[in-house]
Amino acid sequence: MKKLVIKSVFAALVSCIVLGFSSCSSKKSTDSITSAGVDNDSIVEIGILHSLSGTMAISEVSLRDVLLMGIDEINAAGGVLGKKIVPKIVDPASDWDLFAEKAKELLGKDKVKAVFGCWTSVSRKSVLPVFEEYNGLLFYPVQYEGQECSPNIIYTGATPNQQLIPAAEYLMSEEGGGYKKFYLLGTDYVFPRTANSILKNYLLAQGIPAENIIEEYTPFHHQDYQTIVSKIKRFAMSGNTCVLSTINGDSNVPFYKEFANQGLNSASCPIMAFSVAEDELRAMDTEFLIGHLAAWNYFQSHKTPENFKFTENFKKYCADNKLPGGNDRVTDDPICWSYTGLYLWKTAVERAGSFDVDKVIAALADLEIDSPAGTVKMHADNHHLAKAAVIGEIRPDGQFDIISSTDMLIEPQPFSQYSN
Repeated sequence: MKKLVIKSVFAALVSCIVLGFSSCSSKKSTDSITSAGVDNDSIVEIGILHSLSGTMAISEVSLRDVLLMGIDEINAAGGVLGKKIVPKIVDPASDWDLFAEKAKELLGKDKVKAVFGCWTSVSRKSVLPVFEEYNGLLFYPVQYEGQECSPNIIYTGATPNQQLIPAAEYLMSEEGGGYKKFYLLGTDYVFPRTANSILKNYLLAQGIPAENIIEEYTPFHHQDYQTIVSKIKRFAMSGNTCVLSTINGDSNVPFYKEFANQGLNSASCPIMAFSVAEDELRAMDTEFLIGHLAAWNYFQSHKTPENFKFTENFKKYCADNKLPGGNDRVTDDPICWSYTGLYLWKTAVERAGSFDVDKVIAALADLEIDSPAGTVKMHADNHHLAKAAVIGEIRPDGQFDIISSTDMLIEPQPFSQYSN
């Protein structure tokens, strides 16, 4: 691990991110293509399958936005194999069953060539059999619990050995504070339960006593964390304690607020989050977040030429299209990998010389491209990306100082040795 301290731009508080909005000016490029009566031979349709309303809109709306930006970029440069990309945008509204229905529409009715979407593992698992039945292609941009490798899904987010394990390893190290007690708190669904099982087995293997590990879960959209934070406070009284958080969606807002209300902070009991990034922080008061941590594979504060261009382009795109937040919008890990997934698909299509799913999948093997996070490489056969792991510390402006990063790309291992 190496130390990096990076300064970045101010990110304004934008509480309106939680609003779902499926009709906005960012669709104007798509409308202009379809309304102009372009011949179908001149276009290629792809699907965008993200929640634009409901509890997950706080995270997923921005993935829709960055995909539309990427589509505009690609179309302005001539498209893909000479065809303009037209997105079919649907809103599953944070309803896991609706994800499957919308996926069937995109693949069966609209015949899209690829789909970019999902956030939670339960949404991904809901659509997985649909993609396998229709031989569709889904680019999934969020870190997840592993234990899966579908022939029809490209996993651009992190596997456990690229996020969970490096984070726990850091916290136990001298550099990270040498913590010996861990409170594992998550939303009650697939990712947190599997992730915490992996984390617990890893911690036990490192000699952490079982009594020093506590697990607890809350439902989606949970708002009252008073009792849980009281338990964390008692658990942390002896010191040397941290929280590993897999809370997802808008429940993070009341959790962090209650944590501060009860006098806990990053010095007394740091929170290491696996599902909180810059975009979620826009809807939160950063006053009580300073010093808490997050583990990802990208932060907006990454110093790469590609990232400087990416972040500025995204801000400009949001401002030009009058999206909420405008020029104060931020990038984060899932936004980065959603954008990277689009360019992986474009590059693989061009490499294959075809939009055929099987040919595109074959062309993705060992594909290496420059992403906003730096160079990444698709695995030869397991549909995951090799990437670096990074730890960030929350700043007052809602950005992260990168305090630790792996020197080399970490090869993806979707099936963890620490799983049950």
